[in-house]
Amino acid sequence: MTHPPISSAAPPGAGSALPTPPPPRRTAFAEGIDQLRTAATTEPGRLRLIGAVLALLIVAFGAVTAWQMTARANAADDVLHHSQPLSSDAAEIYRSLADANTAASSAFLAGGQETDASRELYESDIRNAATLLVTAASNAEPGSPADKAVTKLNTLLPEYKGLVERARVYNRQGYPVGGAYLRYANDKMQQDMLPTAQDLYETENTRLSSDYADATPYPWAAMALGVVALAALAWAQLRHYRRTNRLLNHGLVAASGATVVTLLWLVVGHAVARSGLEGSYEHGVRSLTVLHDARIASLKARGNENLSLVSRGAETIEVDGKSYDTYYYHFDQEMAALGDGLAQAAKLADGPADSKPVVAAEANMKAWKQRHSAARQADENGDYQTALDEVIGTKDATAECFESVDKNLNTALTLEKHEFQQRATDGRDAMTGLPIGAAMLGVAAASGALFGIGRRLSEYR
Repeated sequence: MTHPPISSAAPPGAGSALPTPPPPRRTAFAEGIDQLRTAATTEPGRLRLIGAVLALLIVAFGAVTAWQMTARANAADDVLHHSQPLSSDAAEIYRSLADANTAASSAFLAGGQETDASRELYESDIRNAATLLVTAASNAEPGSPADKAVTKLNTLLPEYKGLVERARVYNRQGYPVGGAYLRYANDKMQQDMLPTAQDLYETENTRLSSDYADATPYPWAAMALGVVALAALAWAQLRHYRRTNRLLNHGLVAASGATVVTLLWLVVGHAVARSGLEGSYEHGVRSLTVLHDARIASLKARGNENLSLVSRGAETIEVDGKSYDTYYYHFDQEMAALGDGLAQAAKLADGPADSKPVVAAEANMKAWKQRHSAARQADENGDYQTALDEVIGTKDATAECFESVDKNLNTALTLEKHEFQQRATDGRDAMTGLPIGAAMLGVAAASGALFGIGRRLSEYR
């Protein structure tokens, strides 16, 4: 029996090694991490890393400080030169419209004895409102609530003027229909124009509040970065001292000094700015708002007082089941609002000088109420001429009291505007130069840190 020869040779291909796959290609980021890890094992490498981190922290501190303080300085400038003046202009639009309405009713009561001064007051109020509406339109964003309010007022103003002129013409000719036209004009003013002007005023006040909200918050991010940068610089100097037994590194000391100056400037400058801006709001804007409202209440009260004589009881209103003359009822409401406004303005006034015109206006208001009571009694008793003399006469009339109230309120508004401008200017000026100064000091501090680390590195060459 034969057997095939046994061979030790393996079949072709059996037992041959598989090709080794190439190692995966590493990313640049991973290689960079390895290089940093390798560099950190040597003192020069660690020093370079420390220098880079210090420079990054300091530059970030300077950049964030410049960014945050630029935004706050711009908002403070908007408060002073943009939003608050526009808010005052909106209030002045309301006042001019209400005053024009009051002047028109006074002229109507005078009939053929309308004076040139009375006519000029009406025309001046209309011109002033039209001019301020142009300013408001130029500062309103297209399609915004302010833009819509201005557009509506520009449409209604000529319609109102046309109604007043018709009332004036018919009144001079002795036609009773003139009173109906004047009441229609008053309705357009009270129901359409003044509410729209109020909306414009509230819109501008919202913008003012927004600017205050942007100008006053603490720059926490910048402050935190400043503290972290100082802590890192202190650690670097302590490390330098422990490894070299040298007390100071001039570059790191200079960087620390510049960072401390920047941080102190930031904290103190913003604190002063915040104090000034908050003062301008508490002692300026709040008082201005109250005084504007009080002045508007006095104008509306005067208009209702006049119209009560124009209508001669033709307009009535039901309240809690009782019937009242519409204009006398609204007169009482506006006088109550005027009293509340003057009381609040007196509390907000800063010292006797600011409260003096408000106190005088309160005295004028009391005299106005007394004279109005006598005029109303005469009107209700059928003595129309006596009531008319009590309201628009040349001696001891309610017109004299109203004019005194308006004059004293205007004086108080002037004082409060000055107070606002002074405090808001102080607040804005406290931030002057801080953004650019922080950026420059940040660059100087980063350069100092790099210089200090560079001097230490030179010892290894």
